[in-house]
This record gives sequence, C-alpha cells and structure tokens, in this order.
Amino acid sequence: MTILQLVFLATAAVTLVAALMVVVSPRMVHAALWLILALAGVAVLFVLLEAGFLGIVQVAVYIDAIAILIIVTVMLTQRAMGEGGRQVNRSWLWAALAAIVLFGGLLLMLSQAPGSATVATPLAADAEATVEDLGRALVDVDRYVLPFEVASVLLLAALIGAIVVARPSTEARREGRQP
Repeated sequence: MTILQLVFLATAAVTLVAALMVVVSPRMVHAALWLILALAGVAVLFVLLEAGFLGIVQVAVYIDAIAILIIVTVMLTQRAMGEGGRQVNRSWLWAALAAIVLFGGLLLMLSQAPGSATVATPLAADAEATVEDLGRALVDVDRYVLPFEVASVLLLAALIGAIVVARPSTEARREGRQP
C-alpha cells in the first residue's frame, strides 16, 4: 500500500467520524465545528484525487463561507449552549427505519436510471480548459448534473435548518419578546 493510499484512507476515516459527530453531537456549536472538519476532509480528498480546483472551491465556499455562517447563526440563537432536555427523540427507531427504507428506494431508483451505467469522461488536464470543462460538465445531463442538483438540495436543506434554528421559540413569540 502506498503512502498516498494510506493518507486517503486516514482522511476518509477522519471525514466519516467527523460527519457522524455532526449528527450525534449534543451541542450545536460542537456540531458546527465537526462539520468544518468533515468539509476539510472532503477538500483533502478532492486534492488527493487530483481535483485541485474542486478542493479550493470546497475550502472557499463551504469551509470559509457556509461553516462560518452556521457558527455565527448558532451563536446568535438562545440554543447555542445546549438544552437541558433529552437530545434523542423517543421515536428515533422509526426515523432510522424510514431513513433506511428511503435510502434503499433511492439506491434502487438510481440504479435503474438510464444514465447510471455510463461513466463520465474525465476532465482535461489543462488548467484553463479544466474550469471551462467543469462548467460545461456541471450542466451536461450525461456527466455531473445529478451530483450538482443533489448538492443544491443539500444546501437548501441547510438553509431551512438554519432558519429553524434561528427562529425564536413559541413561548418567546407569545410573550412578544424576540431574541
């Protein structure tokens, strides 16, 4: 096994652990910090896969902009220090079962998609042609339009989550006090 493969495996493991900690962390500030580590791990994976432009975009867009926005939003809410109540919903088993069923359905649907058997052509090695080719590839139906759309849906979900987190509690709205 080469050094590059070991670095890849270590980075993948750190990224997966950080992503898991985002979900199970009891405090939102800690979850945001774990998210930054997970996004940094993805940037390193892009660099290891010789997609330096995507690695830089990952750092510039996600880590610098979105992660800092999440941290500022979390710190401005009253829930930033964590709540004293239970962190796990009582019906977590049903939610996990629904997630597994939905994931299986998505895999089945994607495996039957007509473009799933085709392999996307690699990007050109020239630096100027790479950015132009990347722009064309992101909107080409036969190449990277599906991952591009999935990323946009994930960003929309993050935006909705930030709105829910920053929204004042029902009691605060009834009493007329806004944080």
